[in-house]
Amino acid sequence: MMKLGKKQMLMVVKKVDFGVYLGNEEERVLLPKKQVPEGIEIGDPVEVFLYKDSADRLIATTNEPKLTLGELAVLTVADTGKYGAFLDWGLEKDLFLPFKQQTAKVAKGDKCLVTLYIDKSERLCATMKVYELLRKDSPYKKNDHVSGIIYETSPEFGVFVAVDNLYSALIPKKEVYGKLHVGQVVEARVTDVKEDGKLDLSVRERIPEQMDKDAKLIWERLEEYGGILPFTDKADPEVIKREFGLSKNAFKRAVGRLLKEEKIEITEKSIVVRKKSLI
Repeated sequence: MMKLGKKQMLMVVKKVDFGVYLGNEEERVLLPKKQVPEGIEIGDPVEVFLYKDSADRLIATTNEPKLTLGELAVLTVADTGKYGAFLDWGLEKDLFLPFKQQTAKVAKGDKCLVTLYIDKSERLCATMKVYELLRKDSPYKKNDHVSGIIYETSPEFGVFVAVDNLYSALIPKKEVYGKLHVGQVVEARVTDVKEDGKLDLSVRERIPEQMDKDAKLIWERLEEYGGILPFTDKADPEVIKREFGLSKNAFKRAVGRLLKEEKIEITEKSIVVRKKSLI
């Protein structure tokens, strides 16, 4: 039986001027002439991938697709159209990604994690809805550093990440700082391994290490602003998040570090660099 979207071994059953037919007496598929291995004869087996060409005809190829049914892969958006996007997956015909299968709108050049499915018209299409396919048996433990691609975001839960493009992970809402978007590759720290194997992540380090980074960020921003920030550590959390991508608690800790190092002073309405720190 011929399997759309899968690599398989098929036998040559007929040779024609424009290629060879593979399969058996009941089912046949064309392997175009430019794809036919040199010296092939009737009865020889050929490993091919089956998909549909631009005319929706079943076709075989010896080219290696970047994605087959049941797999996950990060593909690049080659173009967009009226009904969706088209992904480069290594074959002559680009792979269609319908709007309804996008977890965020994509543009030409974007990268997205997708899997294959067969639509109602028996065509191969891509979907960014990959949650159910992600594995929950990662080798990672708490405080390990990992890398992954964001495949979906949720105002309620946070940012969903596929670690190593394979394992199920979440940056919980409370840990979401800065600009995180679908298709972005993030470096993160494992904060928890759930009972079901899913990972909780943070893009921030443990508090002592992160405090140093945050203090450096605030200090650099102070230098950019001529030594004065027009608000204090009592500022509205949204102002702090907008300006620094930090929570109010993280901001207060970092400001406290700079105070302890005698680099800054806090006035009624601002944070200023101590004069001796400029020398």
